[in-house]
Amino acid sequence: MGADYIAGFTTGFSLILAIGAQNAFVLKHGLQRRHVFWICLTCALSDALLIAAGVAGAGALVAATPWLGNVMRYGGAAFLLWYGARNLRSARRGGAAIELSAEQITPLGRTLAIALALTWLNPHVYLDTVMLIGGLSAQAEIPRQFGMGAITASFVFFFGLGYGAAYLAPLFARPRAWQVLDAGIGLVMWALALKLIVM
Repeated sequence: MGADYIAGFTTGFSLILAIGAQNAFVLKHGLQRRHVFWICLTCALSDALLIAAGVAGAGALVAATPWLGNVMRYGGAAFLLWYGARNLRSARRGGAAIELSAEQITPLGRTLAIALALTWLNPHVYLDTVMLIGGLSAQAEIPRQFGMGAITASFVFFFGLGYGAAYLAPLFARPRAWQVLDAGIGLVMWALALKLIVM
């Protein structure tokens, strides 16, 4: 592993570490142990595609088309408001525990559609992966190696978060803990949506 790979890994990991819509979604499904592998793979592969695009120079294209940024911004805000409301409604209803019945399990296709929307409709993802990582990779001695380091960080983070969440399962066997988690996720989604609207 070269210095550029390590720098890319460190940069990518530090950027993805912040609590956001995507991370909260992975955490919740990791706690439920529902579709964990496919959710983690979907999020990591999405990041990999965006990072690869950034390293290839797509950041310059996005910066040159302001209208595209506005579409992503308001579309992402609308989706985050809807998803936040969904979690807040679940928190208000309460009564959910980690042992979900078969009727409550969201089908894989719908779950992955939400994971993709949380990734691709979030303008901050483009800023972090395409613009920032893409820009930093251009300064590296071997840009492709820097990008590979950042991609590796995404895979390590998402699979670590998804499967590591299982260790918190005993805590979330209590309905009250789920109410707090749902409320927290809902408020995070709304805060991110507000940030997008006023930025």
